[in-house]
Amino acid sequence: VLQKWVNREISNFDYLIQLNTMAGRTYNDLAQYPVFPWILRDYTSEELDLNNPAVFRDLSKPIVVLTKISFFRYENFEDPLGMIDKFHYGTHYSNAAGVMHYLIRVEPFTTLHIQLQSGRFDCADRQFHSIPATWQALMDNPNDVKELIPEFFYFPEFLENQNGFNLGQLQMSKEMVNDVVLPKWAHSPEDFIYKHRKALESEYVSAHLHEWIDLIFGYKQRGPAAVEALNVFYYCTYEGAVDLDALTDEKERKALEGMINNFGQTPCQL
Repeated sequence: VLQKWVNREISNFDYLIQLNTMAGRTYNDLAQYPVFPWILRDYTSEELDLNNPAVFRDLSKPIVVLTKISFFRYENFEDPLGMIDKFHYGTHYSNAAGVMHYLIRVEPFTTLHIQLQSGRFDCADRQFHSIPATWQALMDNPNDVKELIPEFFYFPEFLENQNGFNLGQLQMSKEMVNDVVLPKWAHSPEDFIYKHRKALESEYVSAHLHEWIDLIFGYKQRGPAAVEALNVFYYCTYEGAVDLDALTDEKERKALEGMINNFGQTPCQL
């Protein structure tokens, strides 16, 4: 698969899907859903110029490192019991809640979201209502490190409220949450998907995608390279970090399983 990708016999999209599958990610498990990168940082221009490197996100760095906020939890974190490894982020770039956040407008994710929120939709201001606003929130909030899901590159329907759900009203603008607000350069959900997929297959991304793959699936995922790249997550998210079979206390085991399933899981290292 690597050689096919290098020879351009398969697309960047297909290569990422293959890597996700090899690393244990699947559409059948919200806790290990396929993870894709944010690839653009221009969500405000009238036109999207894919020949301009400035419109692309730096794929060599985790999302939060792209902001100007100094965030060095790894250096400062001290566990008084000495049980927890140091980490940079208390959240994860892929988890079940994040998947449902993006897919709230389509079933079965709508029902799953409502079940998670005790029978109602979450507060409108916390919902996925705008692509530009979501990107800006990532830039402003060091605790939000969400990457994307594959649907951003092929499934325009998830951006539309085709079922007419009452998703509530934004507090500041009093605007009703309905279809997802698109970047100015996208004239429809289909146009967004077309241009976003074109960006994924662009020369810039083809030349830099391996840098993001190193962070998520490769050698910068753990160990000294991950520390240097500011890419260390909570210890429970890593494969093999916890031996559940060795836990004799059933309550402790279930609590840890719940934490792993809900918090997010780092893909198997390839």
